[in-house]
Amino acid sequence: MAHPYHHAVRSARLFGGTPEDYLAIHDWFDESKAHLADVRHRALRHHSEGIFLCEAIFGATLTNSAGKQVPVRTVGEQHVKDDLGWIPSVKDWLQHIELQPWMGRTPFRPQMETSASAASAEHEASDIRMT
Repeated sequence: MAHPYHHAVRSARLFGGTPEDYLAIHDWFDESKAHLADVRHRALRHHSEGIFLCEAIFGATLTNSAGKQVPVRTVGEQHVKDDLGWIPSVKDWLQHIELQPWMGRTPFRPQMETSASAASAEHEASDIRMT
């Protein structure tokens, strides 16, 4: 589907209420379009972990304008299935990312606590010698 509103219209048909009852959930799934405006944005939330994260954010259920309680997870599943036809795992997405050299390199090297303590003590000793 092209727009979160269309997902919300479908949710209203499936679960009752109005599209506005579901729009926040569908907007959340597609927020990543702001950073990557093609289908690759789906790798961030269109998977099983994204559905459970949605539930953690929005709660287990929502009460639509018709007074019906609807499981948020079911709405999330609907969104992902509407877009992909199935619910992939995070692994399904990540295994297709091509590794790049920068992904494994970092200039930061954590020091061991004892090394940091020794370096601090040596620095203090040199400060004392300078005075």
